[in-house]
Amino acid sequence: MGKSFAQSFLDAHILRSSDLRILEKNESNCAELEKMGFAAVHRVPDNYIKDTELIILAVKPQDSAAVFAVLKPYLNEDHVILSIMAGVKLETMAEGLGIKKIIRSMPNLPAQVGMGMTAFTAKDEVGRKELISVQNLLSTTGKAIYFDDERMIDAATAVSGSGPAFVYYFMNSMMKAAKQMGFTESQADVLVWQTFIGSIHLQNKNNLSCEDWIAKVSSKGGTTEAALKIFEACDLEKGIVQGLEGAFKRAIELGDS
Repeated sequence: MGKSFAQSFLDAHILRSSDLRILEKNESNCAELEKMGFAAVHRVPDNYIKDTELIILAVKPQDSAAVFAVLKPYLNEDHVILSIMAGVKLETMAEGLGIKKIIRSMPNLPAQVGMGMTAFTAKDEVGRKELISVQNLLSTTGKAIYFDDERMIDAATAVSGSGPAFVYYFMNSMMKAAKQMGFTESQADVLVWQTFIGSIHLQNKNNLSCEDWIAKVSSKGGTTEAALKIFEACDLEKGIVQGLEGAFKRAIELGDS
């Protein structure tokens, strides 16, 4: 995800390659980044960290403590930290890094293609200009929404962070059903993928709600109504709501662990 963010910054012409310094301990990853055109790729931390304005933490949450220990000697109160680590709370980062200007964000997978959804929040010490600057960076990967309440980042983790998997789950189920009806795998893929893409684009060009669109597609006694009745009999909506609530609960648990 860190690589995707860096590439998005360059593609949007918000930053130049010379503005970026990447700290990557993995030898093969470093070689890949250099091939992509990132000139300032470092394998070990050094004093260059002291001169940076914004530091983005794009590591797995289980590696956070080790990263905090590596960075802390080079940090001062003017540094701004932007974390895209899932579940690591603001106070945990502030304590581990010894500074207070911390921004926590939760991007999702489509950020890799500039269509992401990122929720973010920050400690009070982060200034308005700094927040706007970071939001501009995050917006190069899609859309970004700021929340005052850090709890909403856990909620966003359940909805938009995990959400792509739920979309793919539903799509996969539709593809399986299509193949059972006699379509080939490639035909089923095209039918389902284009249906999802077209539906999203249609909604984006209008102000109708999901309920409005359902009503437009459905007709009394028709095929859509037949399927919706089965969904209702299975209480599918309740299952989806409970699933997201379970994801939300787990996000909170991971943050507290």
